[in-house]
Amino acid sequence: METDEEKIRPCERGTVAEPQGGRRVPGLGSIPTVGVTFSGWVARSWDRCHVPGVGVTSPTAKPKKEEEEEEERWAEEKGQDRKGKPKKPGGKKWDPDEEEWAPPAEKKRCPPIGLESHRIEDDQILASSMLRHGLGAQRGRLNMQAGTNEDDFFDGAWCAEDDSRAHWLEVDTRRVTMFTGVITQGRDSQIHDDFVTSFYVGFSNDSQHWVMYSNGYEEMMFYGNVDKDTPVLSEFPEPVVARYIRIYPQRWNGSLCLRLEVLGCPLSAVSSYYTQQNEVTSTDNLDFRHHSYKDMRQLMKVVNEECPTITRIYNIGKSSRGLKIYAMEISDNPGEHETGEPEFRYTAGLHGNEALGRELLLLLMQFLCKEYQDGNPRVRGLVTDTRIHLVPSLNPDGYELAHEAGSELGNWALGHWTEEGFDLFENFPDLASALWAAEERRLVPHQFPNHHIPIPEHYLSEDAAVAVETRAVMAWMDKNPFVLGANLQGGEKLVSFPFDTARPSPPTPAAAPRPLDYEDERPELQETPDHAVFRWLAISYASAHLTMAETFRGGCHAQDVTDAMGIVQGAKWRPRAGSMNDFSYLHTNCLELSIYLGCDKFPHESELQQEWENNKESLLTFMEQIHRGIKGVVTDQQGEPIANATIVVGGINHNVRTASGGDYWRILNPGEYRVSARAEGYNPSVKTCHVLYDIGATQCNFILSRSNWKRIREIMAMNGNRPIRRVVPGRPMTPRERLRLRLRLRHRMRLREQMRLRRLNATTASGSPTAPPPSTALPFPFSSTAYTPWSQEPPTAGTWETDTETEVVTELVTETEGWELHTGTAQPLTTAETYTVNFGD
Repeated sequence: METDEEKIRPCERGTVAEPQGGRRVPGLGSIPTVGVTFSGWVARSWDRCHVPGVGVTSPTAKPKKEEEEEEERWAEEKGQDRKGKPKKPGGKKWDPDEEEWAPPAEKKRCPPIGLESHRIEDDQILASSMLRHGLGAQRGRLNMQAGTNEDDFFDGAWCAEDDSRAHWLEVDTRRVTMFTGVITQGRDSQIHDDFVTSFYVGFSNDSQHWVMYSNGYEEMMFYGNVDKDTPVLSEFPEPVVARYIRIYPQRWNGSLCLRLEVLGCPLSAVSSYYTQQNEVTSTDNLDFRHHSYKDMRQLMKVVNEECPTITRIYNIGKSSRGLKIYAMEISDNPGEHETGEPEFRYTAGLHGNEALGRELLLLLMQFLCKEYQDGNPRVRGLVTDTRIHLVPSLNPDGYELAHEAGSELGNWALGHWTEEGFDLFENFPDLASALWAAEERRLVPHQFPNHHIPIPEHYLSEDAAVAVETRAVMAWMDKNPFVLGANLQGGEKLVSFPFDTARPSPPTPAAAPRPLDYEDERPELQETPDHAVFRWLAISYASAHLTMAETFRGGCHAQDVTDAMGIVQGAKWRPRAGSMNDFSYLHTNCLELSIYLGCDKFPHESELQQEWENNKESLLTFMEQIHRGIKGVVTDQQGEPIANATIVVGGINHNVRTASGGDYWRILNPGEYRVSARAEGYNPSVKTCHVLYDIGATQCNFILSRSNWKRIREIMAMNGNRPIRRVVPGRPMTPRERLRLRLRLRHRMRLREQMRLRRLNATTASGSPTAPPPSTALPFPFSSTAYTPWSQEPPTAGTWETDTETEVVTELVTETEGWELHTGTAQPLTTAETYTVNFGD
């Protein structure tokens, strides 16, 4: 009697794959020929395949009696007689020993084999011909993007050399694979409109003998694209087991051009040793799947409930459709900024269709919670000493659109922008151009700052072209004193750092030659003052990644632009103004980088475990770099913290500010630095700070003493920055009183001239250089207009920071005209005034 595994469903047709010498494995369809062997698997044909509505007879037909019995058995299973009519009630009684009818098993769904993600290497893709080098078989990957120039060496598809139907595109999986379908796409081009509309599919085990996919009596035609951008899935009615797969285009629009992805489940180990070494299975018990907006919110809630003492959920704003932009804070004291504890951020989902970063941050939340509870010392140190912020989806509207299409069927642009059409990464103010314009006018840093550059007023207006998500991110940046951060993106595999904006070349050659390094290939590139620090940070992530530094295969869409290091300055690779990285660097203390996680923006769920293992160590290592450099607290002599004090590092023309608690952090490479702290109204303090190679910032605290300049500026500001005099409060100033004031000022000027002459004579007698001739101009602007009375004490000689000489002078002033009292009678007045004259250099 047949076992359950040996029964063949009537809807199945073609062949069945079974291991040589083993039992049959039903449900694995194969090539419709007899006895074709695939590396230990045998495709055996059935004696008969019944297709409803199609009279198909196998080459080895059974006797008529056996056929009738088989048809009756099929009809009974469907509750019909042999002619297909429903049976009348009252037939055969139900036998409890007979098996109940079970619905057909769900169709097997397999993930992509890795054309888009580049797990399939270039030498595994072959073609019958190519139109030119830039349109070779290796360019036939799904979502392959063309180069910046059309018709260059990096075009956006595989194209055959002519319009013959004999051309093909072949993929070698290097293992026995059960193929379930293919995804096709047209050519990426702004000029050409090329795509394949129909094709055949062939399979082979040795790449020599090919068998076309058949529907039972003829080769089966599959229908492809109706445009060049939208991916189209063509599923096989029955899976096919083989090693090689070929696409034979039959009809197309424009030229014969194709981009491809293949769906297949591996049935054996890969034949390449080196590729097999890169296949890692995660041992972490995490939720490896794609999460919708609801699923993401629920997962964050679960993590918060599991670790309530170290996590906090909040939102930084809303999207244009009203979806909240959720953030998870992980710290030993969530909800508060602790003095001396730096703040770190990871953000993802700037582009909604770049889903890998979103899932990695959700996995990171789970990992940190579980490892903290398990007592992992590394994770406990990070959580205790750092305030971590994780924002998995900055563009939830775009993600929902891409998630609805699916990981394989979303094209390169679907969900990339916000609901209002903004690219969030490039929607920030262009502060770099403003800084460079001020540098050309020599206004930096005395009149134009080199740090915390204010946002232009026109950018903050309500009618400005700014996304609501961008405004929320900028407010979030201003609220928290972030020190280090990274935004996770996709479509490439590298780390990019500022500047992302390319500086226009100067009209005249620079006076001093620039150092010779790889950035000099583009003379318009402008390095940040923290260029060396950014390179260190970028390398810390790329070098810890399992595959990012393996650039021998080239880039995802063009040649390797990272000089075999996995890092690149943004302006060298893809210049653009108003990036999030440039804004963060010039407007806040935070050093921000972009991490591009892989060629596939929206990888299949089956690849999430591998991607988590690729990035886990990098995510932790990069966070630890926040504790490299110097840190400290700036206070006054009474121990009160000084907020917004400026920390200046000698040799680096970019400063940072202290937080509200007077604490600061400055990421620096190992070395010795001359560091000064400055604040309004305080005398600066300078120290030498040493940065070591080990993780752990060097403590450099500053105590600032108060300066009289703060008091002087306050007094001057109260009087409009004009000369200050003391008058009787409440008494108006008459014209004669103003005359007396002018006489007094002239007398003081004469005393000043006399003092300068005495100093000049003394200097000449001692053999010192000749002093400049005295000036007869007033040392400050004078106006005879009435001034607002004031009650503060006048500044003394000790308030000036320069070297001064003072003399106490008693002046007798006799005026024949006095001011008029209530009687209106003119009275003579003699006064004795004693005051201090300040003679400054």
